[in-house]
Amino acid sequence: MTRYAARGVERLIRGSLAGIEPYEPIVPLEVLSERCGVPVDKLIKLDGNENPYGCSPRVRRALANYHFYHIYPDPLHREIIGPLEEYAGVSREHIVAGSGSDELIDLVLRLFLEPGDKVINCVPTFGMYPFSTSVCGGRTVTVPRSDTYEVDIKGVKSAIDKRTKVIFIASPNNPSGNATSQSNILKLVETGVVVVVDEAYYEFCGQTVAPLVPKYSNLVVLRSFSKWAGLGGLRAGYGIFSANIAELIRRIKMPYNVNAAAMIAVKESLADEDYLQTKVKAIVAERKRLSDKLKKQGVLSPLPSQANFILFRVVKGNAWKIKQELDSKGIFVRYFATPSLKNMLRISVGKPEHTDALIEALANYKGG
Repeated sequence: MTRYAARGVERLIRGSLAGIEPYEPIVPLEVLSERCGVPVDKLIKLDGNENPYGCSPRVRRALANYHFYHIYPDPLHREIIGPLEEYAGVSREHIVAGSGSDELIDLVLRLFLEPGDKVINCVPTFGMYPFSTSVCGGRTVTVPRSDTYEVDIKGVKSAIDKRTKVIFIASPNNPSGNATSQSNILKLVETGVVVVVDEAYYEFCGQTVAPLVPKYSNLVVLRSFSKWAGLGGLRAGYGIFSANIAELIRRIKMPYNVNAAAMIAVKESLADEDYLQTKVKAIVAERKRLSDKLKKQGVLSPLPSQANFILFRVVKGNAWKIKQELDSKGIFVRYFATPSLKNMLRISVGKPEHTDALIEALANYKGG
């Protein structure tokens, strides 16, 4: 009876989800520590594009002093919409807060996709786009980027048909680090398909199409507090939509999607923007130093980056073996087992001492 019931339940699962591949997340610090035998406080984590300086001190103080964690948070996020409006430079009717930009990716797809509708994905790029497309019943249409990881505008346009609803463009792109020009984004907007520009790394680049959103109803911009503000563990982001779409997103989102701690952290981060921008500048400066040092060393060759990470081609040795050797020393970088990223590593920008430790570890690499 139990086995029959189990088979019966399995027959009720949505067919499109039966063979879905899970998104591959970053491994937690405690697990990494256990694997390599290095204490957590000695690990050098350069695989998640996190901010090595952490959050603003104001965030830590405010979270410690808050007394209402037992009360549900404001479902309309009124406490942070005003500061977000000022920071993003668009009026509040265009802004929706989310539990990280990941939730907003899901909400956009829930809003626009009927079963079998298509989403264009410009690979290599962020893995959440095809994952969320599958979860929402859509079909991913893959359009490869060029050898220099630029979006193939002509290829994207050719891939559009009557079932195409959404195009995702990460700018700067993860993992290649390059931004897509405003002129190329507008060429895609002109198709009438919903163009979602993921600006998770905007603060390290300074290039944005957010001011154009009120003019183009099919343009969406997503932003995150995980990178520049060091709030990855609290899951806070926001989307910028046309006013009508923003209202629909508010209707379909979960009522309390941004928790009280995350809203406090967003408010205090925006109140301490000057402090956080000094850390952004430090990361941008260290990005150049990391690139120059590794290029000179000769094991890895950097690609230009406008984000808080750099994609490297391995010119001496094997990317997977290098990753394994670095893992054993408690230094973690990102390896992708995909043809378009063959023998490459993505390395997040850390503090200067993290760069120095990485350089030292690679100096002892034998190139096997």
